[in-house]
Amino acid sequence: MQGFLTEFSHTLRRLRGQIIGWGIGLALYGLLMGLLFDTIQTIVGLEEMMASYPPALMAFFGDMMTMNTPQGYFGVYYSSYMPLIIGIFICSAAAGLLAGDEERGTLDLALSHPVSRTAMFWGRWAGLSVATGLILLLAWFGWAVTLPFTSFDISAVNLLLGYWPIGALLAFFGALALLFSMLLPSARLAAMSAGALLVANWLLVGLAALNDNLQLALDLTPWALFQGGDALVDLNWGPMLALKGIAVALAAAAWLLFLRRDIRVGGERSWSLGRAS
Repeated sequence: MQGFLTEFSHTLRRLRGQIIGWGIGLALYGLLMGLLFDTIQTIVGLEEMMASYPPALMAFFGDMMTMNTPQGYFGVYYSSYMPLIIGIFICSAAAGLLAGDEERGTLDLALSHPVSRTAMFWGRWAGLSVATGLILLLAWFGWAVTLPFTSFDISAVNLLLGYWPIGALLAFFGALALLFSMLLPSARLAAMSAGALLVANWLLVGLAALNDNLQLALDLTPWALFQGGDALVDLNWGPMLALKGIAVALAAAAWLLFLRRDIRVGGERSWSLGRAS
């Protein structure tokens, strides 16, 4: 238990810069979006303007015709692409959680201390999870402080519900990046692979809205379980918990691989393609 807490606090200390930077940046963005709500609602001809937008744009950002409602506004201007933005950081941080130290030649030194691999793995994973939660909490706070000054008819508690599906989707891709870091030659390649799948899944959401033939493929992806702005008024806990459960399963698979991993002294691995004679 002591080793777990040590790794947990160590990870939070390492990520404190990212927590502050991303948290403040997203809080300011939420502040801006909250204060702009009333301004956008008073735009003359808003519905006609939205109707003139290309169908492709409407597909990627959701039903813009619902922007006159808090859930529609939140879905279009925030939750439709926020997992993509924060997800790039999460994939990078998760992929480097253990493999990054291994490539720098410090992981074997850390394991020489009286800490088990299990405590190290789950302590660092818990630290990253809490760091992600703190970033989302700061993001929520930036929007929540605007509620008394606007007609955004959603309570602070209901607004917080909108961040739960975002956190679940981030947990999935973070766990996927961590698993990739145990399978691929380098943390950089693991982060790029998980990030590419995240972007591809986001693009597939929009493309499936334009082509019904892609809906079956979308239903097999994690974004099919993601709930957007509607979570503010009617959060569907089932899909969100399913995403969390899959994330834990992916992390557990990465943990099992880490237990059997031969720790190298430093540097990136390469593909095992055999040696030339």
